[in-house]
Amino acid sequence: MVFDVLYNRRSMITIADAMTKGHVIRNTLLAIFACVLWSTAFVGVKYGLQFAQPFVFAGVRFMMSGFMLLPFCGSLHSYIRTFRKHFVSIFMISLFQTFLLYAFFYVGMTMVSGALGAIVIGASPLTIAVAAHFVMPDDRMTLVKTFSLLLGLIGVMVISISRQPWQAQGLREFVGVVILLGGGISSAAGNIAVARERYRIDPIVLNSIQIFLGGFMLFIVSLLVEGFPRMVYPPMFYGALVYLAALSAIAFSIWFGLLKQPQVKVSELNLWKFIIPVCGALLAWALLPDESPEVFAIIGMVCVTCAILFYHIAALRVQAKKKRNGY
Repeated sequence: MVFDVLYNRRSMITIADAMTKGHVIRNTLLAIFACVLWSTAFVGVKYGLQFAQPFVFAGVRFMMSGFMLLPFCGSLHSYIRTFRKHFVSIFMISLFQTFLLYAFFYVGMTMVSGALGAIVIGASPLTIAVAAHFVMPDDRMTLVKTFSLLLGLIGVMVISISRQPWQAQGLREFVGVVILLGGGISSAAGNIAVARERYRIDPIVLNSIQIFLGGFMLFIVSLLVEGFPRMVYPPMFYGALVYLAALSAIAFSIWFGLLKQPQVKVSELNLWKFIIPVCGALLAWALLPDESPEVFAIIGMVCVTCAILFYHIAALRVQAKKKRNGY
């Protein structure tokens, strides 16, 4: 009987390990898919900004994203009830995760190339790791995280200095880099806010409400600072707009769903965003006619990517060691 109990216990442990591995693989694939989607946005945004002002472009995009998710949010009554019950939390998430993040992003992208924007945004996981250390009790900085942060910052500094900020055009691009980094800080606050609400709000409903609300605020700002938008654009502009709206609806819903899982740490999940600067820069160089690879941009991209990869590999080794020791 004792042997039966031990056997059953070992079987349960084996099944639990298999389920855990299955969740890890699924979460990893979903995180990679979301990041690849985000990496394609830089080309679409650079194309759309040739015709539309940044705030109206962003506002319409995110309001469309919110509407696209409505069919997946259940009844309208429960949707409105969720909005009223959790208004303060949803507003804060919308403020940081959509309004401020993309206000910085769209303004910054008018000052830098698509590839450069992708590389700078790729440093955001390191910003999120620092913010999580001070806010999330189970997500502290370690020696590996600190080294990764410094290496990533070196990459961003290389890129920034290479733009020659002491010259007129270089100063414009340098300011663009600083603005994009401000968006990274806002994204960190938004990710932490979502993680803190992981037990209370359905991720798809949360994304639909917050992304529409953020888009609406951006649209209001556009009316104040950009005037009433033109209504006639080339067909390709509308194609890019619909694609970007669908991209945001899908990617953010996946991301919010991952952040709401109790076993997922904010800093570790965001490390998968190392895919964004690589894919985003490559796509910009391949698809945008006026962009081509530059030595300093590649060096900066390698530094940022290596920083995040270094931390991710070290984190996997720590997890494997804990499992071997029976923790």
